[in-house]
Amino acid sequence: MENSRKKPKSFPRRCCQLLIRPLALVVVLSLLAACKSVPVAPVVVVPPPPPPVPLDQRAAWILRLEQQRALRDRDADASPSPVEGIAPARTPDLVVLLHDTDAGVRRRAALAIGRVGRAEGVPPLAAALHDEETDVRATAAFALGLVGSADALPALQAALKDPEPLVRGRAIEALGLVGNIAAAPWVADAAGGCAPLIAGIAPDDESAKAPDVEACRLAMFALVRLKQYDQLARVALDDRGQPISRWWPVAFALQRIGDKRAAPALLALASSDGVYTPAFALRGLAAAGDAQAAPVARAIAGRAAADVRLRVTAVRALGQLADPGAVDLLIQLMSARDSARNLALEAAIALGSARGNSRVFDALVDEFTNSWPAMRSAAMASAAKVNPDGFLLLASGIAADPDWSVRAEIASVLSSLPPDRVRGAIQELASEQDARVRAPALRSLAKIGAPDLTKRLFDALDAPDFTVRVTAADLIGDAKPAEGVARLTAAYGRGESDAAYDARVAALEALSKYGTDEAKSVLRRGLADKEWPVRLRAAELLRGLGDAAASPELPAPIRQPEEFFSSPAVLHPTFSPHAFVETRLGTIEIELNVVDAPFTSQNFIDLARSGFFNGLRLHRVVPNFVVQAGDPRGDGEGGPGYAIRDELSPLPYVRGTVGMALAFRDTGGSQFFITVSPQPHLDAKYTVFGRVVKGDEILDQLSQWDLIERVRIWDGVKFQ
Repeated sequence: MENSRKKPKSFPRRCCQLLIRPLALVVVLSLLAACKSVPVAPVVVVPPPPPPVPLDQRAAWILRLEQQRALRDRDADASPSPVEGIAPARTPDLVVLLHDTDAGVRRRAALAIGRVGRAEGVPPLAAALHDEETDVRATAAFALGLVGSADALPALQAALKDPEPLVRGRAIEALGLVGNIAAAPWVADAAGGCAPLIAGIAPDDESAKAPDVEACRLAMFALVRLKQYDQLARVALDDRGQPISRWWPVAFALQRIGDKRAAPALLALASSDGVYTPAFALRGLAAAGDAQAAPVARAIAGRAAADVRLRVTAVRALGQLADPGAVDLLIQLMSARDSARNLALEAAIALGSARGNSRVFDALVDEFTNSWPAMRSAAMASAAKVNPDGFLLLASGIAADPDWSVRAEIASVLSSLPPDRVRGAIQELASEQDARVRAPALRSLAKIGAPDLTKRLFDALDAPDFTVRVTAADLIGDAKPAEGVARLTAAYGRGESDAAYDARVAALEALSKYGTDEAKSVLRRGLADKEWPVRLRAAELLRGLGDAAASPELPAPIRQPEEFFSSPAVLHPTFSPHAFVETRLGTIEIELNVVDAPFTSQNFIDLARSGFFNGLRLHRVVPNFVVQAGDPRGDGEGGPGYAIRDELSPLPYVRGTVGMALAFRDTGGSQFFITVSPQPHLDAKYTVFGRVVKGDEILDQLSQWDLIERVRIWDGVKFQ
């Protein structure tokens, strides 16, 4: 210990050094004894921090949790633990990922929380409105709109004062999606300076605009969703009550809000250049029954050089207004063989308002032999309105039309005629081999009050075809016959063996109309159904019956294995796939959106590569609105036998946007649509997963029952 007395100051340092060396135990003990008299701070060995979770893994977590409709992997019903500051996320938790060091991860986590749609996502999203990145704040605002909870109102109101117009615009949109009318004055105040920004924009301009202009557009749409005309007038009209711009969003908002006070402004817009603005204006005037629109509509409908979309809208307006001065024009448009198909069809529908006009009836009867089933259906439906007795005289000869869609239309039309004269014909249609005819025939029997209706409906609950069972369940729920609950309970169980979930949903909806404890017990079974849409609908129905805590069992089932979410095809697509939809009129080229809607796009690609769409017909064509396809049944009820989740985004529905059709939330499958004009009421309600990049002109020429010859996918290397 001699050295220890000579250099006492070196002891603490040397002892600590020795303590961390791998010496023999006896040496360590002797040195500790020597060090006893000197105070030494305890040695804390801090392990190195774990390596950060790879960015791809964090992205995969977000995608998977979003698809599972869960905020985190652990107990999905637990309240999220508070997260302070920004740090690399190390766990599959969307709330934690919302505080990640990577701004892209934070933005995508915010969108995922919105898509999950649970109220507990509101506080973390509200906190994200203070993020340093504009895109994160804007996405958080939009996501709050997707959640749709009134708890988000204070945070969104504060976001209206954000320095960035992009954030203000998304906050405005979110307030419209939440739907609380208390927000209407806030939205109007935030859009107070819009007049000079939009005054000079051309009527049909659909191009992307600067964020402050976009905020004006979103403000008008939000006020429409809030149904607040007075606040909309503050934004869209000047002091004289005239529109501040002829840009189409102004016309859309004024017609969509459905307030007769908008008529003077709509009348001014009806004479605008372009297609969209006058079309929206005419639609609004006709819906309000404003006769001032008739001369304008007649002039447009008769102008051969006018865009067919605008002419179709004008013809539809004339039918809604029952304009007697348009009869000759409508007959001419329907009968002329050089008329565009959709224009002729719309004229046939409009002529149904000319009640009692024998000349109109005769012209419609001439179309009963038209080679196009859609025209035959429209002509028969209108003829039954114009001259019911005359139609009944012909009914026995037309009920055997070779096309199922015409027979289905006849089944519906007969229900509007005297029951004692049509009951036999409807009963015959209700016994058809084709289920697509039986379903509307059942509805008609219910409408006319068939004496054996209950037995027919109970029998139909056991039908092989799920759409017949859906119809029967719906009608039982309306009529609520005795034994209905027991029969519907059995029908729910019967539907568990279906590939499609529709019959189970219909049974639950019908049971909710009974509202008994026995019915509620089946609804609670639905909370754990094998298909997510059934769980979702069961929860909504239970909440409607007073069970505020009802919630679908989580996580939502998904079709993909976990490794799929981290695959390069999902995380790092090298090319935006293109779909080529081949029709008799040419090919429509669609660029699929694998960034904002990766799973919807992949689902479409998989179906196309399997040949699913080849040979299917366009079962729904609404001129100046949408073209819809993807139903293997052809009656609007078919699908692939499974459902995919919505992938909602801020992308707008303009001309050529491709969207996924739905029955209700998260019920996408194979039916898709293409908008042929702007449709803002679809924004943030239906998944946008593509856009037409070539063949745009074909959209206006397509008509109902046109064939999709095939769909090919270009993946950047080859066609498949």
